[in-house]
Amino acid sequence: MGGYMSKYLAYSFLYDDAADLRCDFEILTDEISSLIGFLRSLLNDKDRAADGDLEKDLETMNGLMYHLNPSLRTRVMVTEEELDWLYRKAARLEDPVKEGFEKTGKLTFVVPQGCVQAACAHIIRSKCKAAVRMISRFKQQGNQVEDLLLDFVNLFSGYFFRLALWFNKVQGVGEVPYTSRVY
Repeated sequence: MGGYMSKYLAYSFLYDDAADLRCDFEILTDEISSLIGFLRSLLNDKDRAADGDLEKDLETMNGLMYHLNPSLRTRVMVTEEELDWLYRKAARLEDPVKEGFEKTGKLTFVVPQGCVQAACAHIIRSKCKAAVRMISRFKQQGNQVEDLLLDFVNLFSGYFFRLALWFNKVQGVGEVPYTSRVY
């Protein structure tokens, strides 16, 4: 703990070695879980009417993110069945947001904006990508990482991208396509 002890300490691992990414991952997954909770608080009657399961689904996802939280420090505490559940939730969003697909069947790039719920979902999507990158860096340092952890966090990013498109559709907000000058 770097020698610092205080009765005011916010989290026991905050003073771990800077190269040790485990605490950073735990802080990031805590942030993602907090944002999922915030998104859940933003749901309105129109959202609930369009998907009666969404509030409960976000509550479940919030818990799953916290189950992922200690994965780098201890072990992965989510299951293949839970991954399959999340995959089904992401897949069922594909039909409602078909106009977000190119002819190839791949999602197009869009400017991350729209209604408040969509903007929040885009922030969560981006934070999940940052978590994937952190896991990748941890693995590159020679640490063992279960593929299930990478699959889960990657899928979370894809789910929240689709959810952002879904929110904009439900709220009647059009997407703004983005075409990169590089890709």
